[in-house]
Amino acid sequence: MRIAFLSGGKDSYYAVYKYGQVDLGLILIYDFPRPNPHLINLGKSLETLTLTGTPVTVLRLSKGREFLETVEFLRKLDTDTIVAGDVHIDEHLKYMERLSAEVGAYLIEPLWGLDPEELMYMEFNDCLEVLVIGCCKSLSNWLGRRISREYVEEFVSYVKDVGLDPLGEGGEYHTLVISGPLHKSKLKYSVVGVEVFNDYEVLRVI
Repeated sequence: MRIAFLSGGKDSYYAVYKYGQVDLGLILIYDFPRPNPHLINLGKSLETLTLTGTPVTVLRLSKGREFLETVEFLRKLDTDTIVAGDVHIDEHLKYMERLSAEVGAYLIEPLWGLDPEELMYMEFNDCLEVLVIGCCKSLSNWLGRRISREYVEEFVSYVKDVGLDPLGEGGEYHTLVISGPLHKSKLKYSVVGVEVFNDYEVLRVI
């Protein structure tokens, strides 16, 4: 079975687009100290992925047993291929390589090694439209704003000016895909509030 690690955000979505059809999307829920914007908006993350026609499942992981539980789950599904959207963080790639080896699956990382800024333009030139659902305070004026081909240059310029990774792979910001080349229809949503966790802000949507 071909399993894609998905979140509802732009990079994991785009990795599947570049790879091709998968059999199942997997959203992993970790017990992080700071709430994850995709977990807070889990319903919408699932909904936007469902709009692509890809079956999706969610696995909540126990603290301290994340690796083992992920391996066990993937083995039960007879996983032979894992697709992920890592780009330039070595620690992430090494983890995925170790995980895939333990499962006995082939790892596909379609975005690995690409220039972060160039990848941003690639994603939006391929018609992605996303909503910023979480960000550090220095990007707070973008929280709740949509990024599309029309606004990507402005966004990239702003993120670089404040000294952050334009791709946001380190969690500087998180996105929810509203529409893209895999979507059958556009995700509809309403903003119901903003939650602040120290220096990080999260949009709540329904």
